[in-house]
Amino acid sequence: MTIFIYPNPEKPHSMESTKHAVELLRDKGCKILVSDDAKALKLDGVSFVTDVSEGVKTADIIVTIGGDGTILHMAPLAAAFKKMLLGVNCGRLGFMASLEMEELPSIVNLVSGDYKTESRMMLDCVIERKDGSREKVSALNDIVITHGLNYNINDYTVIADGVTVSSLRADGLIFSTPTGASAYSLSAGGPLIEPSMDCIEFTQICPHSLFARSMIFAPDKLLEIRCKAEGVIGLSSDGNDAIPVSSHDRIYIKKSALRLDLIDINGNNYFKSISSKLMQPAKQI
Repeated sequence: MTIFIYPNPEKPHSMESTKHAVELLRDKGCKILVSDDAKALKLDGVSFVTDVSEGVKTADIIVTIGGDGTILHMAPLAAAFKKMLLGVNCGRLGFMASLEMEELPSIVNLVSGDYKTESRMMLDCVIERKDGSREKVSALNDIVITHGLNYNINDYTVIADGVTVSSLRADGLIFSTPTGASAYSLSAGGPLIEPSMDCIEFTQICPHSLFARSMIFAPDKLLEIRCKAEGVIGLSSDGNDAIPVSSHDRIYIKKSALRLDLIDINGNNYFKSISSKLMQPAKQI
C-alpha cells in the first residue's frame, strides 16, 4: 500500500505528527510518499515528492496533517484522481478530520481496512465573462461571492433553472455543500445539513431585508447568479484567493461530477463533531 502524507507546516505539532505517522505506517510495511514541506525532518524510508499532484496520483490513500484548510486544499486533487483521504487534525476545529493528534496510533487501520468512508458532494462554479471566456473552480465546502475592501452593499439575483428565486441587496452570497454547511454558512445563519446528503445551500451574508432566509436546492439545479456592483466583487472557492467578478459576468453553480471519499477511522461522525466541537466555547486568545 502506498500512502501520500501532506502536512501543513504552519500548524503547530504538524511536523511531529508527520514523523509519528511515518513511523507507524512504515512499521506496517507501507510505501510512504511525503510532500517536500517535511523534507527538513530527514525521515528514513520515505520518498519526498515535489509535485503534489504526482503524489496524489501515485498513492492509494492521501493523509493530510493540519486542519480543515489542509483537507480543502487537497480535496480537488483527491477527488479528481478518485483517492480516499484521511484528515489528521493539528488545528483548532478540524471538523472534517477523522483523527486528532492523540488518536494518531489508529492510523494503522488504513492497512487493515478497519475504517469507513463517507462520499461528499462537491460544487462546480463557472464564471462566464462578457468576452465569452470561462473560468472554472470546484469546492468541497462553499463558493462565496462578496465585496472587496470597499464594503459596499451590492445587488444580487439568483436564478434556479431559469426561474428567479431571489433578488436582494446584501454583503454577499454563500453557496455551500452539506459539508460546508457547518462552515461560513453556519456563521451567516444557515442551517446544519447532514453531510451525507446531496443538496445546494444558499445563504445570504448580511442581507438588507427583514425576510431573507436560507434556501436549500435539489442537487440537480443549475444556479445562475447576476451581480450589480458599485465596487469590486470577488468569488472565492473554499477560502482560496478571490477571483474578480464584474457586473457583466454571469456565474453558474451546480453539483460537481467529482466527489470526495473521506475516511472515518474512529467513528468521529458528524453528530459527535457537532457536540464536541461546535457546542464548546472558543478558546481564549
